[in-house]
Amino acid sequence: MPEGDTVFLAGKRVEKALAGRELLRAEFRHPRLATVDLTGRSVLDVRTVGKHMFLRFSGDLSLHSHLKMDGAWRFLTPGARWPMPAHHARAIFENATALVIGFRLHDLELLATAEESRLVGHLGPDLLDPLWTEEHAARAVANLTADPARELGLALLDQRVMAGVGNMYMVEICHLLRVTPWTPVSEVDAAQVVALARKLLLANAWRHEQSTTGELARGRQNWVYGRTRQGCFRCGGRVKVANQGDGVQRRLSWYCPKCQHGPVPSS
Repeated sequence: MPEGDTVFLAGKRVEKALAGRELLRAEFRHPRLATVDLTGRSVLDVRTVGKHMFLRFSGDLSLHSHLKMDGAWRFLTPGARWPMPAHHARAIFENATALVIGFRLHDLELLATAEESRLVGHLGPDLLDPLWTEEHAARAVANLTADPARELGLALLDQRVMAGVGNMYMVEICHLLRVTPWTPVSEVDAAQVVALARKLLLANAWRHEQSTTGELARGRQNWVYGRTRQGCFRCGGRVKVANQGDGVQRRLSWYCPKCQHGPVPSS
């Protein structure tokens, strides 16, 4: 699932392509919106909150989207060949200079702009909020420590704690803290966790490449995430991977037994 910085960058690109221009085409290929026509409206701006995006149109109207596991926005010039099959397109916006297509967007909803909080009001502070303050950080810390016995990895993935962290950042944050993802929240410095999460997302928010090591070369971008073959980027030791969570919340968690301490699954 895309992380918050991926959605943030996509939102900025949608805004750059569409904002301030009249839509010559606004087509939805989604059961809930198939009869809606926004042609002639203008895109005012784009707001992102964690992994959620709102395209705001003239007339106090917003389109909410969530990329889920495989959604994507693509940016073309009018008349260009589409990079994905047409049957995957769910939203198509075109003005005089740009064509923006949302592929495999499972969640789409039109609502009044004033009602956006109905869909994101339950989320914790957005780590990429441009108006981030110490108050946001304090709320995130309070949310994180509300259940001291909770596994850190699960708490980090809970968007109600703070919005924007996905599986890759969860794994890398735990490694940088030198603890396993199964470590109880009570055993880490919650303020440090929040600050580190925001630092990592900010570092990658304006580029397509994601790096937690500070390096962008292929194979050198992550400490342990996905590195079962290459080994730990810090010590070179074997990286292990195990399931964490249950049901739809289950994720794979990578960790280095040498660099990280704390509980791990028994099997």
